[in-house]
Amino acid sequence: GFTVDGQPSIRMPLGMHGYRLEVETHIITVAASAVDNLRNCVIQAGADVSQFVLNPLASAEVVLSETEREMGVVVCDVGGGTTDMAIFIEGDVWHTMILGVGGDLITSDIAHGLRLPTSQAEDIKMQHGHAVEAEIGENEEFHVRPFGEDTPLQIRRRELALIIEARVEEIFSLVQQEIKRSGYDGLLPAGMVLTGGTSSIPGIRNIASQVLGLPVRIAQPENLIGMTDKLYSPAYSTSVGLLKWSMLMTEIGGETSQ
Repeated sequence: GFTVDGQPSIRMPLGMHGYRLEVETHIITVAASAVDNLRNCVIQAGADVSQFVLNPLASAEVVLSETEREMGVVVCDVGGGTTDMAIFIEGDVWHTMILGVGGDLITSDIAHGLRLPTSQAEDIKMQHGHAVEAEIGENEEFHVRPFGEDTPLQIRRRELALIIEARVEEIFSLVQQEIKRSGYDGLLPAGMVLTGGTSSIPGIRNIASQVLGLPVRIAQPENLIGMTDKLYSPAYSTSVGLLKWSMLMTEIGGETSQ
């Protein structure tokens, strides 16, 4: 937050009068080559980049309540290649972290375990996947065609859930280690808000809560109109959050110019 003439904890100092302005800020760094490559891809697609925003910060704009931000909460975006986290305490970002694990590892485990093409493994994960093997009925099955088979085979859904559960437990064990390493593990009474496409897997909230020992809920962007049946999915939290972030930056820019 900002401090104006010794007065701390000011969220937005625009319009205030004072002689001395101080700010306590959280700096996020990234390899310049990664930023340049991403910018070039966007430009070649016919668009432009005005700003780069970390996934969980964008998601937080549309999935967190003010109460959660104030009390202490961690936003966890479980994507395909990475799991990105941001810890909010007293309304501000106190810590960010990125883990090199995500839903692609679950897909890879399914592909190897059931001998399937990766694209088919991804479809099966989203259509039949569940993160808690014990919650699946004994007789629940689905059909797949593994490599080397001429006809589809019946696969028990519990077998699939067992593969998913093991990897999900590992991912959240790593998340727990990072939260403890931050030193803020005892300051998160609001728990965790899960977002990202992987968080759509049924049962993942239960595993996360069990491993972390925190209350966990699945994110859902709020105050939307239009294609809400699609946009309410946690997979779109970052996209919707970026739109709101852009609106906020435009508003702040307008106020500054005035």
